[in-house]
Amino acid sequence: MERKRWECSALPNGWKMEEVTRKSGLSAGKSDVYYFSPTGKKFRSKPQLVRYLGKSMDLSSFDFRTGKMLMSKLNKNRQRIRSDHSQNKGKPDLNTSLPVRQTASIFKQPVTKVTNHPSNKVKTDPQKAVEQPRQLFWEKKLSGLNAFDIAEELVKTMDLPKGLQGVGPGYSDKTLLSALASALHTSSAPITGQLSAAVEKNPGVWLNTTQPLCKSFMVTDEDIRKQEDLVFNVRKRLEEALMADMLAHIEEAAGDDKKPLSEDSAEEEMDTV
Repeated sequence: MERKRWECSALPNGWKMEEVTRKSGLSAGKSDVYYFSPTGKKFRSKPQLVRYLGKSMDLSSFDFRTGKMLMSKLNKNRQRIRSDHSQNKGKPDLNTSLPVRQTASIFKQPVTKVTNHPSNKVKTDPQKAVEQPRQLFWEKKLSGLNAFDIAEELVKTMDLPKGLQGVGPGYSDKTLLSALASALHTSSAPITGQLSAAVEKNPGVWLNTTQPLCKSFMVTDEDIRKQEDLVFNVRKRLEEALMADMLAHIEEAAGDDKKPLSEDSAEEEMDTV
């Protein structure tokens, strides 16, 4: 392995960056980046640096691969902070429950009891109602929302199958994906989409609120087979990546002067672990 180490100017004084280029194995030619604190502590990823230096400096614009601050991202973060301060926003609402129609029936207020209908009953505590209606087109509230990881990197969303088509006002692929995930998470009933064809003409009248805003669809045996092939290929790539990473770590521990281990011996090492 070839090692290069130098001072990292983007981090506090005394921090060093090391780049290790692999010479052999399945990952020959690839390089790994590490950082060392002034005390010699080694860091292998940006989340580790964030946990260690998060209180002393902002690493949201720090690029782990190059060891530099990305000015475009830094300026964007500053503009976002200034915008947040100008709007005087409070803490975000972390409630994951779906929106409920905000009608007067869910608020405590004086109620006039009508006595000429014997079957009428007055609810003493409307908040404990058995079932509250959902808002129509609540998926609109999901527009513009994105998922980020711990390092504030945007998480890429899935691509929906061509057979899934949205219906109703203000829908998009992202909101449809979020609505499908919410339906699978909150309901045990089958997800079939909007079965009524009239919902396309007047969704406000014919919309089934228990189903997401998409046209009815059918999962075929061919769809299941393609999904199984996709999962198999992803697991195979993951296995190859883990094997390459194991070989690199074993070779690094053995030293540059020793002969690299073969794939068979690496598999035996993984079995022992």
